[in-house]
Amino acid sequence: MKRPVFLRLTLAGLCVLGACSPRPDTTAPAAQPGGAPAKTLRFSAIPNQNSTELKAKFDPMAAYLSAELGVPVEFVPSSDYKASVDMFKNGQIQLAWFGGVTGVQARAAVPGALAIVQGKEDTAFQSFFIAHKDAGLQPSEAFPEGLGQLKFAFGAETSTSGRVMPSWFIKQQTGKTEDQFFAEKPIFTGSHDKTCELVEAGQVQAGVVDYTVYNKRVAAGTTKPDVCQVVWKTPPFLDYNFTAHPSLETDYGAGFTDKLKAALIGMTTKQPDLLKAFPREALIEAKNDDYKPVEDVCRELGLVR
Repeated sequence: MKRPVFLRLTLAGLCVLGACSPRPDTTAPAAQPGGAPAKTLRFSAIPNQNSTELKAKFDPMAAYLSAELGVPVEFVPSSDYKASVDMFKNGQIQLAWFGGVTGVQARAAVPGALAIVQGKEDTAFQSFFIAHKDAGLQPSEAFPEGLGQLKFAFGAETSTSGRVMPSWFIKQQTGKTEDQFFAEKPIFTGSHDKTCELVEAGQVQAGVVDYTVYNKRVAAGTTKPDVCQVVWKTPPFLDYNFTAHPSLETDYGAGFTDKLKAALIGMTTKQPDLLKAFPREALIEAKNDDYKPVEDVCRELGLVR
C-alpha cells in the first residue's frame, strides 16, 4: 500500500503567499507558527503480528488521517513492544495502537497522555489457550491444568493477551504463579502469529494468543483449528487502545486531540475497510479510567510503578 504524497510549497511560493494572502490563523492545527508546513504526526502500533504486514495495513490509515486532519501523517513500525513504549515516551511518535499493558505503561511514563479510542471488541477481549492436537488436551470450560506439563509459548513478554492477562488467569485458576505452574520454562515468541505457527508445527505443544488473531488466521486458512486447537478461553478483559501524546495540543493547536479522536472513530463509517488492519468491527471512545483494572494487574505484577 502506498504512503500519501504531500505537496510542499517552495520558498518562492511561500514568499508570494506571504505577500498576497491574508495572515494565516496561527491557531489552526494545519500549520506551525510563522506559516511553516505542519509537523508530521507519527504513529505506531505494537508489533503483535508481522511488522512488514502491519506497515502495509497501517499506511492507508495514515493517508486517511492526513486527509481528515489536514496534517502529514506517517506510520512508523516498531521493532518490539518495549520499543513502541519508548518511542512514545521520547516523543518520537504522538499516537500509538497499544495493548492494554503497553498503554498503561506509556501513560504512566508520559503525564497527560490519554487513551482516546478502543475497538468495540476491546471492552471484552479474550485470550485463547491453544494446543497441538497431539498434546493430549481437549477443549474445556474448566482450566486445563495439564498445560503446566507441556512445552508452552507466550507471545511478547508485555503482551496483554499473549502473556500478562493469561499469566494472571493462571494464578487465579490454579493459585500458582507462572514460574510455579510450568514444569518447563515457557518461551516467548514475540507475536501471536508466531505462537500459532509453532503450536501448529508441533515445535511447542501449547501456547496462548489474541483471540482476534487466531480467528483471523483460521478464516484465512493459515491456521488449521483441528490441528491447533483452542482448549480454553479466558474471561473477558480490556485490551487495545489508541493513546495520544499530550504534545499534540502544543504541536497542532488546542482541541486537536478531540479532532483526532473523531477522525479515528469516523473510520468506522467513512472507511470501514481500514478497520481490517486491527482487525475490529468498530472503533469507539475510550478513556484512561477504562483501563484501571489492567493498571491494577500491572502494578501487582510490577510492570508499572
